[in-house]
Amino acid sequence: MAPAAAAVAAACPSSLPRTSSPRRGHQGRACSFRRAARPAMLVYSESGRQQQARRPRPLCSQQAEVAGTAVDDDEACELVSGSDLVIGEGDDDSVRAHLFKAVKNNNGTGILLLSDVFGFEDSATRDFAYRVACNGYNVLLPDLFRGNPWKQSAPFDADQFSHWLAGHAPARVSGDIDACTRWLADEFTAAGVTRKLGVVGFCYGGGRLVELLARDAERCFSAGVCFYGSRMDASLGAAVAAPVLFVCGDGDPLCPVETVRELERSAKGARAAVYAGRGHGFAHRPQSVEEDVDAEDAFNAMRAWLHDHLLA
Repeated sequence: MAPAAAAVAAACPSSLPRTSSPRRGHQGRACSFRRAARPAMLVYSESGRQQQARRPRPLCSQQAEVAGTAVDDDEACELVSGSDLVIGEGDDDSVRAHLFKAVKNNNGTGILLLSDVFGFEDSATRDFAYRVACNGYNVLLPDLFRGNPWKQSAPFDADQFSHWLAGHAPARVSGDIDACTRWLADEFTAAGVTRKLGVVGFCYGGGRLVELLARDAERCFSAGVCFYGSRMDASLGAAVAAPVLFVCGDGDPLCPVETVRELERSAKGARAAVYAGRGHGFAHRPQSVEEDVDAEDAFNAMRAWLHDHLLA
């Protein structure tokens, strides 16, 4: 169900962060630290396993409310604008990002979306970000890999993947994420719209989501949704204050259910949604009709979670 009309109309689009400039530096103060066409292609899981490509599906499968009036999918999807940004100053300290901004149905809330290893330009990730924006949010999608995402073709080479991952130092990645957090917090606070921010992460980005919320001492984020996070550190759970919805499948070796359950127990306000028979990536890269059903259910669970913790 779409957010209530009063929440949807809470902010005027003109008061939101500007997106006309292709390059914008920003110094942090508040915190401490187009829709892409899907090509015909083979799809790989984060582990490199080849999967059968499926037909594209609509970006927005739900209706949205705009000032109390229901609109159909095609109209809702046209309510999103996008722009490329560069956040930070200098080549070494700046990060590229794309901002999907809801237009007529804008609820005034920012979402930081952390991608899987295929990066911020991957069509499945952009489609998902666009669909979140269709529901009224402003979604910032940063380039976590500085122009060098994972592009391995079959067969998967574990040594090559490890070498590639080693080239993306955790300190540099976390620094870029923090810079994007400061940008969101400063821009939305300066616009006088909201102080509430959310964060969503997939796979690699899900693991970074847990780390981000554990170091979020100033409570920049009010909610998180973690889709099958890889390399998650369950020991950080006690430091996570923002409520997190953990979504995973019980057949995913990259996101063990035991780790998710431990985080659910230790992180304040956390909840786990475990899908039987599902593996890695099912929510944003569904590969069958059955996965489509669970992907839709997971999207609706995320939408309800964000609404309840950011808008209600």
